[in-house]
Amino acid sequence: MKFIDNFLNGITMYKLVLYGLLVLAVFSIALSFAGILSYSPQSLSSSFIILLIVCYITNYLFSKVFRVSVNSESYFITSLILFLILFPVGSLSQLWVSIIVATIAMASKYLLAINQKHIFNPTAIAIFIIGFFGYGSAIWWIGSSYMIVPVVILGFLVIRKVRRFALFSSFLLAGVASISVFSLYHGFNLVEVLKQTFLSGPILFFGSIMLTEPLTTPPSVGLQVAYGVLVGIFFGAEFQFGPLYSSPALALLIGNLFSYIVSPRAHLTLTLLRKNKLSHDVYDFEWKISGHKTDRKIGFMAGQYMEWTLAHKHPDIRGNRRFFTLASSPTEENLHLGIKFYKDSSSFKKALNSMALGSKIVASQIAGSFTLPKDSSKKMVFIAGGIGITPFRSIIKYLLDKKEDREAVLFFSNKTTEDIVYKDIFDEAENKLGIKTIYVINDMQGGVETSKIKAGIVTKEMIVAEATDYKDRIFYISGSHAMVESFKNVLHKMGVKRSQIKTDFFPGFM
Repeated sequence: MKFIDNFLNGITMYKLVLYGLLVLAVFSIALSFAGILSYSPQSLSSSFIILLIVCYITNYLFSKVFRVSVNSESYFITSLILFLILFPVGSLSQLWVSIIVATIAMASKYLLAINQKHIFNPTAIAIFIIGFFGYGSAIWWIGSSYMIVPVVILGFLVIRKVRRFALFSSFLLAGVASISVFSLYHGFNLVEVLKQTFLSGPILFFGSIMLTEPLTTPPSVGLQVAYGVLVGIFFGAEFQFGPLYSSPALALLIGNLFSYIVSPRAHLTLTLLRKNKLSHDVYDFEWKISGHKTDRKIGFMAGQYMEWTLAHKHPDIRGNRRFFTLASSPTEENLHLGIKFYKDSSSFKKALNSMALGSKIVASQIAGSFTLPKDSSKKMVFIAGGIGITPFRSIIKYLLDKKEDREAVLFFSNKTTEDIVYKDIFDEAENKLGIKTIYVINDMQGGVETSKIKAGIVTKEMIVAEATDYKDRIFYISGSHAMVESFKNVLHKMGVKRSQIKTDFFPGFM
């Protein structure tokens, strides 16, 4: 698993999905050449080329009309999903259906959006529209038993990358339950139905690739579970009211509506105000919300993250989109990002680092459950490694501004004392709120330990010394994947319940 996680931390979610879908497409064409799939290589290849061209042209034209940057990953992923679920082009009518579906899918990203926030999954809305008006439907041939192995592998990688196990599991359980109920009602052989569902149906592809799309997914785990259950129920249901009939596409659209209602709607264009150097490789970027009234606050909670899109020339394999945790508090007028730069930083970070004041970036998708407990009497322990300190800067700044007296202790681990950032905020919190910070330095370089500065790494003994009632506390861990997993294991051995451990969504240090 360590090898897999290292791989996933080196690639963005969008690139993972893009390359994974491309592998599925190539694999399917290879199967058709071998005579295993019932579709000809010519029809599959034609479908792939036509959908890719139409999606590209439509996306390009709409991006010019709406004056937004073209995202190559977006149209490519949409065209690949359509390729895997539409009937391969074998006739003129099928050609026109493919062109219409691809056009609707890409147009929906611009036309069916409010404040530039997507409402519906582009593929699902396109399939639904042509089916509703009787022009065709998706056959979901990706559900073929011959494709199940690569689908399961890609699905697992995507779910692990985006940490959507709860969403996928809730969908799968609800979907199986719904299918079982309707099968028994109609007197079908339940075992055979479930066998066909998993071996010859789209449920695994649908649940792992389409359902987990971030743009139309609710922000918190609890809402994601509800979203998964809702979509799962309609996925397995059987009904028809005139031209409206049950289908995977309709199930996803119903879930999309729920997600839109319960999710924050921020899609912001931000202007760079300041860029402050905090250490030799960490900078704090301060952004002003363009066209935003200062008396209206953005609806996020301290500790949450957003997706950031920065158009730049020649993006590398890691693309032009990132998830970054906000370092700012909801009480602050501007947004802050704490970014660490590496020697082999991605093209995204290099472009970010070279931005001039006044330059713009797009932020959207407020999400995350790494937030304060609703019960203010709950005691907490914060553990941060390096740039994993950003959500704690957000949380502690919020507590300071709100004058909330919550009992907490922060362990902040760094390689050297020069790597410590946001120390002014933590010192103020200790003086005003009593939130103690222990700075743990891996390489003291001849420095002397004090009550606040410890050498080495954060240990069980340190935690017990500062929080003797640790079994009653909620632990928040933020940092590299390896660090988070290591501390989770330590805490489990200490007897801390899993329900009392929260980890930040930190998808790579790219």
